[in-house]
Amino acid sequence: MSLGVLNSQGKNSLSGSVFFDHGSIEEQGPPPPLRSYLCLTIFTCFCPAYPVNIVALVFSIMSRNSYYQRDYDGSRRLGKNALYVAVASIIIGLLIIAISCIVHFTTMDF
Repeated sequence: MSLGVLNSQGKNSLSGSVFFDHGSIEEQGPPPPLRSYLCLTIFTCFCPAYPVNIVALVFSIMSRNSYYQRDYDGSRRLGKNALYVAVASIIIGLLIIAISCIVHFTTMDF
């Protein structure tokens, strides 16, 4: 009789072992908000630091994929990486623009 009670509370896998259902998503609470920084990484694609921009975009897309696969810790970690690489890309892009303007305007012949 205890086996019948055990099977009513658990689920059978393909191998025949029983695992317990600890509740659905509604019972566990809402998931954390998605922070993949996709808009920021798309904005950084207009900065002139192209290899770094692409890395930020890839991290952002990987963060979204992890979130939709319910890997919230991995999504948060990849989102932070996307943010850091995007900020670095913006800084590198501004440095490139500043250096090119300085070189252009100091070497002009009047």
